[in-house]
Amino acid sequence: MQPLFGDDLVPRPRRELTPGATWVPGWLSLEQQRWLVARYHEWAAGPVPARGAKVRGHEMSVKTVCLGWHWRPYEYTREAVDVNGHRVLDFPDWMVRLARRALVEVSGDAHAADGYTPDTALVNFYDLGARMGLHQDKDERAREPVVSLSIGETCQFRFGNTENRGKPYQDIDLASGDLFVFGGASRLAYHGVQRTYPGTAPEGCGLDTGRINITMRVTGL
Repeated sequence: MQPLFGDDLVPRPRRELTPGATWVPGWLSLEQQRWLVARYHEWAAGPVPARGAKVRGHEMSVKTVCLGWHWRPYEYTREAVDVNGHRVLDFPDWMVRLARRALVEVSGDAHAADGYTPDTALVNFYDLGARMGLHQDKDERAREPVVSLSIGETCQFRFGNTENRGKPYQDIDLASGDLFVFGGASRLAYHGVQRTYPGTAPEGCGLDTGRINITMRVTGL
């Protein structure tokens, strides 16, 4: 028996978690999500497959495919020197436009994205057992905002402070279609994924199980 009032009827208003960090639930339509999932499958079948990067000798449970620049702890290169040596796919122009739209969305300022030109994307796939420990995105030379999109199953996302992995932090549930942007005073905040909730991918998003997270950023290289 279905509950009379499901979670889908509970409002999910946008929130500024900390100065510079804004969450916009349901920003992507189901059609847009399906289109991005199809692009993910193309990227993963490209010259450099998705792989779990090794951090201090331990392979991450999250599988990553990169665009524009190849990321590995703790640097960016054009070639995937830790995978197969091939050059990664170019960062597409449409993704620059998408990221700029996101900055305008969170700021309400039509000129907020003037001069913002991301040149790399880390596209992560989480199966139900995958986690992402609390970390800072500090391998980039630039400190422009990071634009993050979620597709598939809902995850518990922890967003903390800029000083350490401890409190204060906030836990939110990022669902399929959600936008999250962090920059400014929150650009170097610790953040990570605590868990993924099974059976939460909405019908029609393009994924039956698992979660895709696309993060667009400026390397400054």
